[in-house]
Order: sequence, then structure tokens, then C-alpha cells
Amino acid sequence: FLTANKKQTILTDTLLAPVDSKQAQKDNDNATRGIAYAIVAFFFFAVMNVFAKLLFNNGYHVIEIAFYRNLVAIVPFLALVYLRGGFKTIIPVNTRGIIARSIIGSVSLIATFGAFAHLPMADATALIFASSLILPVLAYFILKEQVGIYRWSAVLIGFFGVLIMAQPSGAINITGIIFALSAASMHAVIQTMVRWLGRTDHPFVITFYFIAIGTLFCGALMPFVAHMPDINDIWMFISIGVTGALGQFCITSAYKNAQASIVTIFNYSGIIWATIFGWFIWSDWPSAAIWAGGTIVIASNIFIIYRENRLKKQMNIL
Repeated sequence: FLTANKKQTILTDTLLAPVDSKQAQKDNDNATRGIAYAIVAFFFFAVMNVFAKLLFNNGYHVIEIAFYRNLVAIVPFLALVYLRGGFKTIIPVNTRGIIARSIIGSVSLIATFGAFAHLPMADATALIFASSLILPVLAYFILKEQVGIYRWSAVLIGFFGVLIMAQPSGAINITGIIFALSAASMHAVIQTMVRWLGRTDHPFVITFYFIAIGTLFCGALMPFVAHMPDINDIWMFISIGVTGALGQFCITSAYKNAQASIVTIFNYSGIIWATIFGWFIWSDWPSAAIWAGGTIVIASNIFIIYRENRLKKQMNIL
């Protein structure tokens, strides 16, 4: 164990050590770039979910919506692959990781569309925020990371907020709740995997395989749910594909440039867009339960982020 004097010496040396201004500026630029990518990503995702809800209301199955979303998005990505020099430029480093992330992401996309199809925009978004509460649980049980009493308390309080939003009395569509919480669980896994894959593979490569494998995965299910799209809905299918691809690339780039804790904070901008779109298009305004539960969930998430950052700083000092 370090003595008090030794700890003081280390702390003093750390504070007085010369600062590499170029490296600090580079880190700041990367963080700023990551924040910008995150804000744009969550806007695109909100727009994508608007189109998903509109298409569901027009009679399309969520699997159909996910399939066409990927099918439309893969076209410009194939063109970009050609311009970048062909398929040799997208050979993955972590092949198994990218395949696993793509399959989980495809199921998550279907669940997400299901949540927005059955729930008001803001309600679905607020429930999916539970993904950030699941991350510490996954870290403890799967990665064997230490999670202290403060973070466990924040997780439990956050899940109490989810329970308030879910309204066990049945006031909210139970199918939508199941879809939303399933999506939240898979989002938590994906958030961890994207950060991990970003260390070895370029965001373009990760996004390309997610869309390509997602097209095949959803395409295999199409014979059970598909029907001929109405020509008047084609523009929405194109829009959902474009916004989905842009959002996916931006969020991957955000995790590539900035710490996961920073990116997660800007996830909450999504509920602003969801509330605006839901009110403007469907005249949906979040209920008191959504406001109360959502506030508890967001506050719990922010506390967890604060604790993780504080612990990291303490470990760096020691």
C-alpha cells in the first residue's frame, strides 16, 4: 500500500507535470468531434423512428420496415466501397465481433421499431433510456467489473423510474413496453461492443457490415411478413434508409472520437426530438408518469456517469 507521503508525492508530480499542449488540443478536438457526431446521430435516429411509426400505421410489419431500411441504406454504402477502392478496404479486423454486433443490432432494430410503433414517440424514447442502467449490470456479471454501492443504488432507483413509466396498471400498451425494454437491453450490449470494435475497425467498416448483415437477416424473415409496398410510401422507405445509415455512421464515429460517458449524455437530446415530433405529428404529449419516471432514469444515468468518471480519475492519480 502507498503511504500518505507517497500518495501526496504522486499527486503533486501529476499536477506539476508538463502538459503536452498539442496532445491536449488533439484530445479536445476529438471530444468536440465526438459530441457533434452524437448530437447529429440522435437527430437522425429520431427522424428514422418517425418514418418507422408512419410506415407501421400504414400497415407494414416492423420486420418489413427494418428490411427496407437496410436495403435502401446498403446502396450508397456499396457505392462508397467502390469509391474507397473496393472490398479490400472493408476487410474487418475483428470479424467475429462485427458479425455478433450486426446480428444483435438487427434484432435490436426490429425491437426499436416495434417500440415506436406501439408507443408514443417520447414514451418509447424514455423507456429505451433504460439501456444506460443495464450497462453497469452487464459489466458486473459478464465483465466481472467492480460496481460499488453508489452505482448499484443509482441502478435500482433508475429501474424504479422505468417501473413508473411502464405503469403496471396497464395504461400503456404492454406490447410496446416489451419491445422498448428488449431494445434497451440490446442497446446496452451494442454500446459496449461499438466502443470495443472502434479500437480495431473503422466506423465505416462497422456500419457497412451492420447494414449488410442486417439486410440478409431481415430478408430471411420477409417471406413470412412481406407484401408489396404502396408506391406512395416509397419515399418513406428511402428516407428511413438514408436517415438510419447516417445515424448509424454518426453514432459509431461518436464512440470512436469521444468517451462513451460523454456520448451517453447527449443521448438525452433524443427525447427532445421525440417529444417535438410526437406532439407535432400525432398530438402526443408525454403523461405525468413519463415525465416523472424519465426524470428519475436520466438523473440516475447522470449519477452513474459521474461516479464512473470520478473513479477513473482516482485510478489515474494512483
